[in-house]
Amino acid sequence: MNNTTETPVTVIGLGRMGQALASAFLKAGHPTTVWNRTAAKADPLVAEGALLASTVSDALKAGPLTIVCVTDYQAMYGLLGADDVELDGTTLVNLTSGDSAQAREAARWAERRGARYLDGAVMAIPPAIGTADAVILHSGPQADFEAHKTTLDALGTVTHLGADHGLASLYDVAGLAMMWSVMNAWLQGTALLRTAGVDAVTFAPFAQQMATGVAAWLPGEAEQIDSNSFPADVASLETHVRSMVHLIEESEAVGVNAELPKLIKSMADRAVAAGHGGEQYAVLIEEFSKPRDA
Repeated sequence: MNNTTETPVTVIGLGRMGQALASAFLKAGHPTTVWNRTAAKADPLVAEGALLASTVSDALKAGPLTIVCVTDYQAMYGLLGADDVELDGTTLVNLTSGDSAQAREAARWAERRGARYLDGAVMAIPPAIGTADAVILHSGPQADFEAHKTTLDALGTVTHLGADHGLASLYDVAGLAMMWSVMNAWLQGTALLRTAGVDAVTFAPFAQQMATGVAAWLPGEAEQIDSNSFPADVASLETHVRSMVHLIEESEAVGVNAELPKLIKSMADRAVAAGHGGEQYAVLIEEFSKPRDA
């Protein structure tokens, strides 16, 4: 192991993401202890200089900061909840995927055990870890984040979202909603153009330009949502609905699945029926903010 003055760190859970996290700490010069239920997964990291702990307890004792990256929250409880596992004085950063309620409950559980707790979300693929392209979100007490920010910086672009432990999970799924929505819209358009012999590679630059242009609208739309005022500065919702009809009819005419545009139009129709047809598109936030059966 390298002799450095960098903060020691422990990584528990060595799936592809856990291995990438541990490797990034090692490359940044942090003495890194690892533990995994299947010890052989640690072999490449040990070759890089990591120390393989024989037990979870030993791993936790190796330093003040422990990163947890396991299958789910129940797996974390199973590993760290045993009577012989001492958490008092440890800072846990849980990068396990879950929902906001699980994150808040995990924080209460960790604090009852004497640990400081940050919940997090990794908005990156394993190969990006350790680069600026890897966005790592954290939520929980800011003082706990600031105490370890220099160490966490080894993972990529780290951000503290707020004291609510559930925020990282909420940002995570909100980001996924954006990702899938953009991808699905592109696939809808690609399916339409393929009926005319236009391939996906030809359409992609146009689609990218459209996505970038729409993204530029978001700050203005956000101001309308936060002020709960939706003047139709660009186009009314009713105008959008007429265009939705064209998209649905074109899709059906050329034999392309129209489920997605029909779903969008059904939400817009409800907003128009509620008297919002003359307002700007962002007024649909009211439909997105309530359950389907409301």
